[in-house]
Amino acid sequence: MADFKQALALILANEGGYVFDKDDPGGETYKGIARNMNSKWRGWVSIDMMKKQAGFPKNLEQNLDLQEDVENFYERNYWDRVQGDNIESQNIANSIFDFAVNAGVGTSSMLAQMVVDAKPDGVIGGESVKLINAFSEELFLASFTIAKISRYLTIVEKRPTSRKYLYGWVRRALGK
Repeated sequence: MADFKQALALILANEGGYVFDKDDPGGETYKGIARNMNSKWRGWVSIDMMKKQAGFPKNLEQNLDLQEDVENFYERNYWDRVQGDNIESQNIANSIFDFAVNAGVGTSSMLAQMVVDAKPDGVIGGESVKLINAFSEELFLASFTIAKISRYLTIVEKRPTSRKYLYGWVRRALGK
């Protein structure tokens, strides 16, 4: 079965640290956790307090409670919801988890279900896991990557200010 810690390491490498990009609809983010979408996440209290200290934002990395909050946030809100522990292929679990973080659990789940011909309801359950685990890893990853890139192109068409993110999104979808 896939391992959360391995998948999380990839997420954190993709998401980076503290960012506040005016063009990002998520607003202020820390390790990919967008304040506008997750305003009640308890990590924001720590971050706001640490903004007043010297060395911000580098000082965030030394706060072990904050790092644990990040890990718990991703496990509870993304990994568990895409059934990561029940997916046999680490690569498939990584890809579904990463896209869930980047585009939403429902979107990632629905695209994964479409790839394996499961009912695309946006909720990965037992039947979807069974189909994912029976599917060719290589074919799943290729098909899922194409679906992710198509989704990113749709976002850019609807929100042209996001065009600057497209290359990074495509690189992420390709696992680069």
